[in-house]
Amino acid sequence: MRKLILGAALAASLLLNGGMPGHAVAAGPTPAPPNAYLYIGFPNNNQVLPAGKPIKVWFGLRGMGVAPRGVTFPNSGHHHLLIDTDLPPMDKEIPNDRNHLHFGAGETETTIELPPGKHTLQLLMADDKHIPHNPPIYSRKITIYVK
Repeated sequence: MRKLILGAALAASLLLNGGMPGHAVAAGPTPAPPNAYLYIGFPNNNQVLPAGKPIKVWFGLRGMGVAPRGVTFPNSGHHHLLIDTDLPPMDKEIPNDRNHLHFGAGETETTIELPPGKHTLQLLMADDKHIPHNPPIYSRKITIYVK
């Protein structure tokens, strides 16, 4: 069992340190549960979607709760949808713009409209102040095509 715990600790350390042991990357002050898992339930990676129609995006989360902005409840946070952008700094408030959508009311799905072309989507959880957790909880980045 101890080997498993040390392995998980090393994996978390490498995640936070950009894969470099001993090179710490800053993270937010709010702790995240070790088993939290964030994912995009829909659309699917590499899915082709019709242009001119709203795209439903469904947020999946396990091992953690969803709470609105301003609510401080242990092991909870709210979603941020990143569109056509990389992850922001993990120790600062997530920007609020067309590439960083905030769901501070505790929403677990949305609809978006995107122009034709290739787009990326990624989810990032944040605490009551829009700062990512420690360790950060984010989904894998998916690619969709609007045609």
